[in-house]
Amino acid sequence: MAKHVLVTGGAGYIGSHACKALRNAGYVPVTYDSFVTGWRDAVKFGPLEEGDLADRARLDEVFAKWQPVAVMHFAALSLVGESMKDPGKYWRGNVLSSLTLIEAAVAAGCLDFVFSSTCATYGDQDGVVLDESTRQAPINAYGGSKRAIEDMLRDFGNSHGLNSVIFRYFNVAGCDPEAEVGEFHQPETHLIPLMLDAIAGKRPALTVFGSDYPTADGTCIRDYVHVSDLVDAHVLGLKWLEAGKGSEVFCLGTGSGFSVRDVIAQSRSVTNREVPIIEGARRPGDAAVLVSGSTKAMSELGWAPKRADLKTMIADAWRWHQTGHYET
Repeated sequence: MAKHVLVTGGAGYIGSHACKALRNAGYVPVTYDSFVTGWRDAVKFGPLEEGDLADRARLDEVFAKWQPVAVMHFAALSLVGESMKDPGKYWRGNVLSSLTLIEAAVAAGCLDFVFSSTCATYGDQDGVVLDESTRQAPINAYGGSKRAIEDMLRDFGNSHGLNSVIFRYFNVAGCDPEAEVGEFHQPETHLIPLMLDAIAGKRPALTVFGSDYPTADGTCIRDYVHVSDLVDAHVLGLKWLEAGKGSEVFCLGTGSGFSVRDVIAQSRSVTNREVPIIEGARRPGDAAVLVSGSTKAMSELGWAPKRADLKTMIADAWRWHQTGHYET
């Protein structure tokens, strides 16, 4: 009998890659998406149910129809700058919608829940090794909303037996090596696709936001994890829950930090083209350094990133960039 997994945001960047990984692992991913930011062309690996997370009746209908064994929750607003300017949008769009989803899952008896969280819950803690036990101190409403959802999952675990695996991502990068799905946002805010747009002449230049950070070259340092490796961890997290191992938190990063200028240099190597650059001011809400200090996902989940090299991530993104955009 097919095992259905409800994938919220399954038409988005990470969600669509997760659907492919789930299909390849023998599950049937059921995408639930409102298409505010997702793409219909990205729904390729299982059935689609269109709906809003705030619509409890629609969620109840979908849970009853498919009787999923688990939820993978990716759907979220995720623009740090926007969350600084309009925090209410994030508390409504992320927190209240997630509460509705969690209550619907519990009511349906679907008690395994994999949640897409973020290292933004840690805030700006320079010089601190970031792992699962690090104090959470978000500095923007995006990180704050994700921390609140983590708290909700724990509360529903205590009250209703909801089991959750929470993944705190570092910077997700790259695209499906086979270029079936990829990274495409409107507006685009992520460094690598912005950089590739600039290289390809689709935008005038890449703006480097801040060159006076306390880092070796003055630009922000991030830990990049390949999206295909990331979603492999989600499948392992699902299997962890199916094995009855209980609720857990895992950081997902490679432990290597690269500055914005490092990424630019690697892109030159991959594309053999120059990157036009504009030096800009710092963005509010950006931490100077975010690098994972955790190996817990590797030691406990058995996660083994296969595409952790920055050059590989950029090459996979460049392949998608040249061949596979969605219809707008």
